[in-house]
Amino acid sequence: MNVLLRVLSPARRRWALILALALLLAIVVCGLLAPYLAPHDPNLVDFAHKLEGPSSDYPLGTDQLGRCLLSRLLYGTQVSLGLALLIVSSCLVLGLAIGFLAGYAGGIVDSLVMRACDAILAFPSLILAISLIAVWGAGWKQMAVALIIVQTVYYARFVRGLVNQLKQQTYIVAARVSGTSPFRMMSRHIVPNLLPPLLVVVSLEIGWVIMDISALSFVGLGVQAPMAEWGAMINEGKSFIRSHPRLMIAPGAMIFILVALLNVVGDAVGERKGAGSPLRKKAKTSGLLETANKEVSHER
Repeated sequence: MNVLLRVLSPARRRWALILALALLLAIVVCGLLAPYLAPHDPNLVDFAHKLEGPSSDYPLGTDQLGRCLLSRLLYGTQVSLGLALLIVSSCLVLGLAIGFLAGYAGGIVDSLVMRACDAILAFPSLILAISLIAVWGAGWKQMAVALIIVQTVYYARFVRGLVNQLKQQTYIVAARVSGTSPFRMMSRHIVPNLLPPLLVVVSLEIGWVIMDISALSFVGLGVQAPMAEWGAMINEGKSFIRSHPRLMIAPGAMIFILVALLNVVGDAVGERKGAGSPLRKKAKTSGLLETANKEVSHER
């Protein structure tokens, strides 16, 4: 989709970005107001109305348990976006701390931290997450912790690369020579310069994390019933793909639309920051694939 946007004129790309932001804001607002917008309890089982088509009472119909499909989609927005923000923010904080420690300290600390990251990077991220969840047991908490563990290393390597670049800048060297404390140097000179590229990373990563959450929930390792989540809804509706395909199409369309909007906005943020996209698009699964100081890229 981003490739298609680049062939548009700047004016049309601007309008496309405005439209994407408006739709993204509408989805977020609908998720936040789900308790007020949902016509029914998303977990209310009513076998008398199971597999009904769209009607005035059930705008998108019901599922195999008679639950309102629209209500579950609205509440699923809360779950998918909420978990994605929780995971990305946790990865950002941990990756910032670990990457700064490795990049600023250097030496044996840097070597130990990076070797630990390499050990995690040796495994495909989604496979490693599935293995951890298999050990701990299925559930949204276990899924969140597993994704945080396997994705933090990408943020850490990215931040470490940026810090190594910044350490070589003249103003950083001058500040160190003048006796500036490490904390002051970090808070005034390094962290402010890390935030713009990290903002681009976060804006692009949220969409991929939503896809990971949906994938793990689809295979039964993430969000568990009766909680409404788009990937889990697709899994529940797969048995009715021929007779009632809307049970899979509706949550699948929500995943596609939300991830596409987030990618459009993230790509626009990258262009405005002047750095382009710091991530190469992922072929199979999600993750940061590029460090800032020309290190070897890692793919999941």
